[in-house]
Amino acid sequence: MNDRNTSDHQIFELDLADHEARRRTEVLAALGDAWDPIAVMEGEADAYRLLYSGLDAEQQATHDMLVAAGVLPASGQG
Repeated sequence: MNDRNTSDHQIFELDLADHEARRRTEVLAALGDAWDPIAVMEGEADAYRLLYSGLDAEQQATHDMLVAAGVLPASGQG
């Protein structure tokens, strides 16, 4: 028994490293062999470019303001 324990409180320690490793293994197993992280990132970048393409002047100014404020990532970083 640890001397930090009292009659009112017991010290409880839990190492989550094993649980985290198991969780990550299960996530990768669920994604399957066909999962291509590079293709996913490229698809997200394409979607970002498409989302913010064709903005009118007011929309572009608002977009630029949000990028400058750090709310949206700069072009090519999304």
